[in-house]
Amino acid sequence: MKIAIVGTGHMGSWFARELSKGHEVAVYDRDLAKSERLKGVRHLAGIAAVGEYDPKLLINAVTLRNTVEAFEAVSPYLKKDCIICDMASIKERIAGYYTRAGFDFVSIHPMFGPTFADMEKVREENAVIITESCEQGGQFFTRFFARLGVRIFEYSFDEHDAMMAYSLTTPFVSSMIFAACVDAKTAPGTTFKRHMAIAGSLLAEDDHLLAEILFNPHSVTEINRITSRLEFLKHIIMAKDQDEAAEFFRRLRENIGGI
Repeated sequence: MKIAIVGTGHMGSWFARELSKGHEVAVYDRDLAKSERLKGVRHLAGIAAVGEYDPKLLINAVTLRNTVEAFEAVSPYLKKDCIICDMASIKERIAGYYTRAGFDFVSIHPMFGPTFADMEKVREENAVIITESCEQGGQFFTRFFARLGVRIFEYSFDEHDAMMAYSLTTPFVSSMIFAACVDAKTAPGTTFKRHMAIAGSLLAEDDHLLAEILFNPHSVTEINRITSRLEFLKHIIMAKDQDEAAEFFRRLRENIGGI
């Protein structure tokens, strides 16, 4: 299949390398020097060149805030038999775009990086394929992820964003609150240093990405759950209730797999 990838950051570059092992792949990035570092792919000099390449699948791998704008820029150059694909971590805005786009689409979310995952070892990592995707696009990425040993989950657009509020907003907020309370001059223990490393990796991400994750319409529900649990923990601490603390710890261990 002829595949064009727009955006050659960490994820776009990874897809270009993996897909070029069995397909004809071309890449375009506004930063031409960045895209030209990729080997084994064709390099496109501009948006119009994407259309001239005549891809059958266009993968939009730009940053979350620019995803719709990138589609709007490239779509006038695409033939109607081209399937368009996004990998946005929040789907609300892109779902609205697809309703008016006039193309078959497949919407995916590789949940393995680049913040914490080893992008060269993605076996047993997770990926989401949106159920509203066209059949051909969904089957293509099902085969692609299965070949790499990636676990596949299927959600609707709204189910995906609700799940993202749980799996991204919850740890993001936890790390941000930790970072907000950090005194870098203290002598850290092992647990502190581990949390510090996680917070540092998270805050190395683009500000707009972090904000978009937090602005997920389902985020406030998850934050309310966090604050409710914090208030309960505060109650246990103030009461110095050993029995309630033991029960709380038991439930926590059960939540994370019965340690």
